[in-house]
Amino acid sequence: MHRAIRRVAFAVSFLALAGLAAAQKEAAPSDAKYIAEALSAAPKGIAKGASVVRMDKDGKMTTVRAGKNGFTCMVVSGDKMCADANSMGFFDAWMKHQAPPDKLGVTYMMAGDNGASNTDPYATGKTADNHWVMTGPHVMIVGPAAKSLGLTSSEADPSGPYMMWVGTPYEHAMIPVGEAKPAMKMAAKESGEMGDMKK
Repeated sequence: MHRAIRRVAFAVSFLALAGLAAAQKEAAPSDAKYIAEALSAAPKGIAKGASVVRMDKDGKMTTVRAGKNGFTCMVVSGDKMCADANSMGFFDAWMKHQAPPDKLGVTYMMAGDNGASNTDPYATGKTADNHWVMTGPHVMIVGPAAKSLGLTSSEADPSGPYMMWVGTPYEHAMIPVGEAKPAMKMAAKESGEMGDMKK
């Protein structure tokens, strides 16, 4: 009897662990798939020599592929990005609510983004007044060069260059370099219509 109970308990534990392992595998793509997704953020010439990192829920980064050109590619909350060292310093300061370094930085997001507030650096979702915007393939410029472009309005038009987070320490330029995907265009249109209805 006890032996049978132990066998059942072992079987249940084994199935639970197997299920947990399967869920973890499903949640995290393989290194090869993740690398391909992360590198899709950059032009081919940059992607070829870029490092690839994964970020865990606590913000700790693990190198999946070492690089040699100073760019680091990653996928964060579904957004694919490839940033140079100065941009990485900028984003690190933003995450820690610290003053960003006063250096020119370049980040490629050739797959576009999933949307962000154009006025609140820490917004996690769209509200009636946080100027939510989705941008197709673009390049971000951080640091002094971004502020010298003369783009000062917080009303973002993702069909052309605009400034994000104007008036905050994390102000930076968004430079679209291609058409948004059809699904992204539809989401942006619906977002605009929702905003019009609330006025």
